[in-house]
Amino acid sequence: MTLAERYRDILDRIARAAESVGRDPASVTLIAVSKTFPVEAIQGLYDLGHRHFGESRLQEVQPKIVLLPEDIHWHFIGPLQSNKAKKVAELFESIHSLESEKQLQKIAQTKRLVNGFLEVNIGDETQKSGLSLSASADFSKVVLGYEQVNFRGLMAIGPANLNGELMRPYFRAVAEMNREIGGDCLSLGMSGDFEVAIQEGSTHIRVGSALFGAR
Repeated sequence: MTLAERYRDILDRIARAAESVGRDPASVTLIAVSKTFPVEAIQGLYDLGHRHFGESRLQEVQPKIVLLPEDIHWHFIGPLQSNKAKKVAELFESIHSLESEKQLQKIAQTKRLVNGFLEVNIGDETQKSGLSLSASADFSKVVLGYEQVNFRGLMAIGPANLNGELMRPYFRAVAEMNREIGGDCLSLGMSGDFEVAIQEGSTHIRVGSALFGAR
Protein backbone atom coordinates (compact mmCIF):
# COMPACT_ATOMS: atom_id res chain seq x y z
CA MET A 1 0.00 0.00 0.00
CA THR A 2 1.11 3.55 -0.65
CA LEU A 3 1.25 6.20 2.05
CA ALA A 4 -1.95 7.73 0.65
CA GLU A 5 -3.72 4.35 0.79
CA ARG A 6 -2.58 3.67 4.34
CA TYR A 7 -3.66 7.16 5.40
CA ARG A 8 -7.12 6.72 3.89
CA ASP A 9 -7.42 3.29 5.51
CA ILE A 10 -6.58 4.71 8.96
CA LEU A 11 -9.06 7.55 8.52
CA ASP A 12 -11.76 5.07 7.50
CA ARG A 13 -11.04 2.90 10.55
CA ILE A 14 -11.18 5.94 12.80
CA ALA A 15 -14.55 6.89 11.34
CA ARG A 16 -15.99 3.40 11.77
CA ALA A 17 -14.76 3.11 15.37
CA ALA A 18 -16.16 6.52 16.31
CA GLU A 19 -19.50 5.95 14.61
CA SER A 20 -19.87 2.55 16.31
CA VAL A 21 -20.28 4.37 19.65
CA GLY A 22 -22.12 7.41 18.34
CA ARG A 23 -19.11 9.74 18.21
CA ASP A 24 -18.22 12.26 15.54
CA PRO A 25 -15.01 11.08 13.80
CA ALA A 26 -13.90 14.73 13.81
CA SER A 27 -13.61 14.50 17.62
CA VAL A 28 -10.57 12.22 17.17
CA THR A 29 -7.15 13.74 16.43
CA LEU A 30 -4.78 11.43 14.58
CA ILE A 31 -1.19 12.04 15.65
CA ALA A 32 1.11 10.63 12.99
CA VAL A 33 4.09 9.28 14.92
CA SER A 34 6.93 10.37 12.68
CA LYS A 35 9.88 9.62 14.95
CA THR A 36 12.73 7.94 13.03
CA PHE A 37 11.03 8.72 9.71
CA PRO A 38 12.64 11.26 7.37
CA VAL A 39 11.42 14.71 6.45
CA GLU A 40 10.25 13.39 3.07
CA ALA A 41 7.79 10.99 4.72
CA ILE A 42 6.37 13.74 6.90
CA GLN A 43 6.11 16.11 3.95
CA GLY A 44 4.33 13.40 1.98
CA LEU A 45 1.65 13.06 4.65
CA TYR A 46 1.45 16.84 5.01
CA ASP A 47 0.77 17.09 1.28
CA LEU A 48 -2.20 14.75 1.80
CA GLY A 49 -3.63 17.28 4.24
CA HIS A 50 -2.37 15.99 7.58
CA ARG A 51 -1.13 18.43 10.22
CA HIS A 52 -0.59 16.62 13.56
CA PHE A 53 2.73 14.82 14.05
CA GLY A 54 4.34 13.16 17.06
CA GLU A 55 8.02 13.02 17.94
CA SER A 56 9.89 11.78 21.00
CA ARG A 57 13.49 12.96 20.64
CA LEU A 58 14.43 16.62 20.82
CA GLN A 59 17.66 16.20 18.86
CA GLU A 60 15.86 14.41 16.03
CA VAL A 61 12.95 16.81 15.67
CA GLN A 62 14.82 20.13 15.67
CA PRO A 63 16.13 19.90 12.07
CA LYS A 64 12.75 18.56 10.93
CA ILE A 65 10.94 21.60 12.33
CA VAL A 66 13.30 23.91 10.45
CA LEU A 67 12.70 22.15 7.13
CA LEU A 68 8.94 21.51 7.37
CA PRO A 69 5.92 23.88 7.10
CA GLU A 70 5.23 26.14 10.06
CA ASP A 71 1.57 25.17 10.43
CA ILE A 72 2.35 21.64 11.63
CA HIS A 73 1.08 20.84 15.13
CA TRP A 74 3.93 19.07 16.92
CA HIS A 75 3.15 16.66 19.78
CA PHE A 76 5.92 15.48 22.12
CA ILE A 77 5.09 11.86 22.97
CA GLY A 78 8.29 10.46 24.51
CA PRO A 79 9.72 10.43 28.04
CA LEU A 80 10.49 14.03 28.99
CA GLN A 81 13.73 14.74 30.81
CA SER A 82 13.25 17.77 33.04
CA ASN A 83 16.46 19.40 31.76
CA LYS A 84 14.98 19.37 28.24
CA ALA A 85 11.45 20.37 29.18
CA LYS A 86 11.91 24.10 28.55
CA LYS A 87 13.23 23.55 25.02
CA VAL A 88 10.52 20.99 24.28
CA ALA A 89 7.85 23.46 25.40
CA GLU A 90 9.32 26.08 23.09
CA LEU A 91 9.09 23.78 20.06
CA PHE A 92 6.02 21.64 20.67
CA GLU A 93 2.38 22.64 20.90
CA SER A 94 1.47 19.67 23.12
CA ILE A 95 3.36 17.46 25.57
CA HIS A 96 1.89 14.03 26.30
CA SER A 97 4.32 12.89 29.00
CA LEU A 98 4.10 15.13 32.07
CA GLU A 99 4.79 13.35 35.33
CA SER A 100 6.86 15.60 37.63
CA GLU A 101 6.92 19.10 39.02
CA LYS A 102 10.52 19.50 37.85
CA GLN A 103 9.22 19.33 34.28
CA LEU A 104 6.57 21.95 35.07
CA GLN A 105 9.12 24.30 36.64
CA LYS A 106 11.21 24.24 33.47
CA ILE A 107 8.18 24.72 31.23
CA ALA A 108 7.12 27.69 33.36
CA GLN A 109 10.27 29.50 32.19
CA THR A 110 8.90 29.72 28.66
CA LYS A 111 6.80 32.52 27.24
CA ARG A 112 4.27 30.32 25.45
CA LEU A 113 1.35 28.15 26.51
CA VAL A 114 1.69 24.40 25.96
CA ASN A 115 -1.04 21.76 26.10
CA GLY A 116 -0.21 19.22 28.78
CA PHE A 117 -1.23 15.58 29.17
CA LEU A 118 -0.25 13.61 32.28
CA GLU A 119 1.36 10.27 31.53
CA VAL A 120 -0.18 7.33 33.39
CA ASN A 121 1.55 3.95 33.72
CA ILE A 122 -1.66 1.93 33.63
CA GLY A 123 0.07 -1.44 33.69
CA ASP A 124 2.38 -0.49 36.59
CA GLU A 125 5.27 -1.65 34.43
CA THR A 126 8.63 -0.93 36.00
CA GLN A 127 10.32 -0.31 32.65
CA LYS A 128 7.88 2.49 31.77
CA SER A 129 7.66 6.03 33.07
CA GLY A 130 4.47 7.67 34.22
CA LEU A 131 2.27 8.17 37.24
CA SER A 132 0.08 5.58 38.87
CA LEU A 133 -3.57 6.09 38.07
CA SER A 134 -4.34 7.14 41.65
CA ALA A 135 -1.46 9.66 41.70
CA SER A 136 -2.70 11.38 38.56
CA ALA A 137 -5.57 13.05 40.42
CA ASP A 138 -3.25 14.83 42.86
CA PHE A 139 -0.74 15.73 40.17
CA SER A 140 -3.45 17.26 37.98
CA LYS A 141 -4.03 19.80 40.76
CA VAL A 142 -0.32 20.65 40.74
CA VAL A 143 -0.42 21.23 36.97
CA LEU A 144 -3.30 23.66 37.35
CA GLY A 145 -0.97 25.89 39.36
CA TYR A 146 1.27 26.49 36.34
CA GLU A 147 -0.13 29.08 33.95
CA GLN A 148 2.20 28.04 31.09
CA VAL A 149 0.58 24.58 30.97
CA ASN A 150 -2.94 24.13 29.67
CA PHE A 151 -4.03 20.87 31.35
CA ARG A 152 -5.87 18.75 28.79
CA GLY A 153 -6.12 15.29 30.33
CA LEU A 154 -4.39 11.92 30.67
CA MET A 155 -2.16 9.92 28.33
CA ALA A 156 -1.40 6.23 28.69
CA ILE A 157 0.36 3.43 26.84
CA GLY A 158 -1.05 0.03 27.65
CA PRO A 159 0.87 -3.08 28.66
CA ALA A 160 2.93 -4.52 25.84
CA ASN A 161 1.73 -7.43 23.73
CA LEU A 162 -1.96 -7.05 24.57
CA ASN A 163 -4.43 -6.89 21.70
CA GLY A 164 -7.10 -4.23 21.45
CA GLU A 165 -9.85 -6.04 23.31
CA LEU A 166 -7.54 -6.92 26.20
CA MET A 167 -6.66 -3.22 26.43
CA ARG A 168 -10.30 -2.20 26.87
CA PRO A 169 -10.46 -2.39 30.71
CA TYR A 170 -7.21 -0.38 30.98
CA PHE A 171 -8.50 2.30 28.61
CA ARG A 172 -11.83 2.38 30.44
CA ALA A 173 -10.14 2.94 33.80
CA VAL A 174 -8.06 5.83 32.45
CA ALA A 175 -11.10 7.38 30.79
CA GLU A 176 -13.03 7.20 34.06
CA MET A 177 -10.21 8.89 35.98
CA ASN A 178 -9.89 11.50 33.25
CA ARG A 179 -13.55 12.44 33.70
CA GLU A 180 -13.12 12.61 37.48
CA ILE A 181 -10.24 15.08 37.28
CA GLY A 182 -11.84 17.24 34.58
CA GLY A 183 -9.73 16.34 31.56
CA ASP A 184 -11.36 17.40 28.31
CA CYS A 185 -9.02 15.31 26.14
CA LEU A 186 -7.69 11.77 26.39
CA SER A 187 -4.56 10.45 24.66
CA LEU A 188 -4.95 6.67 24.26
CA GLY A 189 -4.39 4.18 21.49
CA MET A 190 -1.66 3.28 19.02
CA SER A 191 -1.42 1.29 15.79
CA GLY A 192 -2.61 -1.99 17.32
CA ASP A 193 -5.42 -0.79 19.56
CA PHE A 194 -6.61 2.68 18.50
CA GLU A 195 -10.09 1.51 17.51
CA VAL A 196 -10.81 0.21 21.01
CA ALA A 197 -9.30 3.41 22.45
CA ILE A 198 -11.68 5.52 20.37
CA GLN A 199 -14.63 3.44 21.53
CA GLU A 200 -13.55 4.10 25.13
CA GLY A 201 -13.35 7.86 24.60
CA SER A 202 -9.87 8.68 23.32
CA THR A 203 -9.59 12.04 21.58
CA HIS A 204 -5.94 11.68 20.49
CA ILE A 205 -4.52 8.49 18.98
CA ARG A 206 -0.85 7.96 18.16
CA VAL A 207 -0.25 5.93 15.00
CA GLY A 208 3.15 5.31 13.43
CA SER A 209 3.86 1.96 11.81
CA ALA A 210 0.32 1.43 10.50
CA LEU A 211 0.64 4.76 8.73
CA PHE A 212 4.25 5.10 7.61
CA GLY A 213 5.13 1.41 7.43
CA ALA A 214 7.68 -0.61 9.39
CA ARG A 215 10.61 1.25 10.92
